[in-house]
Amino acid sequence: MTDVVFITVSLLTVAFAILALEARELVYGAVALALSFLGAAALFILLDSIFIAIFQVLVYVGSIAILIVFVIMLVRREKWVSIQSGTERTLGIIAAVLLFSTMAYFSLSTSLTTQYPTPTVLFNFSEIGSQLVNEYSIILQLTGIALAVSVIGALTMAKFENR
Repeated sequence: MTDVVFITVSLLTVAFAILALEARELVYGAVALALSFLGAAALFILLDSIFIAIFQVLVYVGSIAILIVFVIMLVRREKWVSIQSGTERTLGIIAAVLLFSTMAYFSLSTSLTTQYPTPTVLFNFSEIGSQLVNEYSIILQLTGIALAVSVIGALTMAKFENR
């Protein structure tokens, strides 16, 4: 069963990465890139590396992909600001309400709080910090370099789109 899930997640991750490279619209490429990052996080979950998976989601999906989407939307502002028809606005409102209600339903119906006993200390910040600096220092440095490169890439995209 795990092999089927791994192959499926791997194929989806690669497919979204290819879609990110081949998309004609920059927004679709950025969304495909974010989905590819989520696929990489799912692969980390399959490897029982929950901390790295959460780090992947927070840093890459939460920061890099959203930064790229914001840069694209700020550079091509005239396209996104002017919504021509009322149907686009109505569909956007319906999508937002559906997304919010789905997230609220799943977060309220979860049994995570009742399934696990509440420990006295969930995690120790100093222990996580010392592990990041001592054991995972190379990963931390590579992540910093990747963040810097992605910000420079986003700014370069914004500069070339303005011309």
